[in-house]
Amino acid sequence: MPAQSAATPITQLDTPALLLDRATMDRNIVRMRDKIASLGVALRPHVKTVKCLEAIERIAPGRGAVTVSTLREAEELAAAGYRDILYAVGITPQKIPRVQALRRRGVDLKVIVDNHEVAAAVCAGGFDTSDPIPTLIEIDTDGHRAGVRPDDAALLGAIAGGIGGALRLGGLLTHAGGSYECRSIEALKASAAQERDGIARAAAILRETGHRLDIISIGSTPSVLFSENMTGVTEARAGVFAFFDLVMAGIGVCTPQDIALSVLATVISAQADRGRLIVDAGWMAMSRDRGTARQPIDQGYGMVCDLHGTPYPDLIMIDANQEHGVLGLRPGSAAAFPDLHVGDQVRILPNHACATASQHDAYQVTDEARGAIMHIWPRFGGW
Repeated sequence: MPAQSAATPITQLDTPALLLDRATMDRNIVRMRDKIASLGVALRPHVKTVKCLEAIERIAPGRGAVTVSTLREAEELAAAGYRDILYAVGITPQKIPRVQALRRRGVDLKVIVDNHEVAAAVCAGGFDTSDPIPTLIEIDTDGHRAGVRPDDAALLGAIAGGIGGALRLGGLLTHAGGSYECRSIEALKASAAQERDGIARAAAILRETGHRLDIISIGSTPSVLFSENMTGVTEARAGVFAFFDLVMAGIGVCTPQDIALSVLATVISAQADRGRLIVDAGWMAMSRDRGTARQPIDQGYGMVCDLHGTPYPDLIMIDANQEHGVLGLRPGSAAAFPDLHVGDQVRILPNHACATASQHDAYQVTDEARGAIMHIWPRFGGW
């Protein structure tokens, strides 16, 4: 479905609807680009959050380098003319034919591994070896997810030595997912330093044994925005910075006013005597993500705002069924219950922009000054 022009008042939209404030998104992108420029590295934005060609063009103008989380994303971007793509999820042998098909189309698609078993399986798989795929070893710098410990010289050497055949060693990659657990600016800066120092240790180990590493790739939105030193790094990856969300606000990376994404919902039942409202946006519109539950302020399934994006004091989505969202004051709040009635509309800020956006087919792109939808930008999905 191609992007369409429109000029529909927000209040006339069918709900639930996914709203994107383009001006806020553009400010967020400028913030990230200014930070990257100050660090002197390249930005390889992660497009898994937006999954939309119109938004990606603003994040990576001129068909620049990008990061993807699915081969479907890589295929969509290849068709749109992107040629420098990093697939940042561990590769498996059965996906190699799709990777090679993209490379035959002129796409410099790179992959990652964190174990020698996959490298060995690819080498033994009988794949075409005429154009070896650049392969980055994933480093675990904070115990968050996948990757090799940066000081595990034996395993690093085994993986690097086993990369061959249809693969070739291209560099190292890490993701400071532990930064999402930070609760202060000092902790964010420390997480960023830990990420850089960890991948630098791993790079030194491999280079001392004669391995060439062209790419040293780090990043998460918090660690990039709070990094003070990227010496030795060639590129930084971040994705949610374009939209931000309540998890990022809870960490201190942004404010709720920086969140470019919201879900428009309509009140379908007002139950003031029970201290709740029911809206037509449940977990199918918001997702089941409860990423703020571990933070000092739990935002339920989302923070509730008026049509202008101003939060109602302490009003959150306290529960979610498939198509019903239950709004109420957060436990212990002394705020007044808002004067909302059946037919009124609200905007709900998401916990996790990636998860909420994935529930919708398109963005309703808003002109906040006019209170209208100016464009419809389609999203793509799948694996």
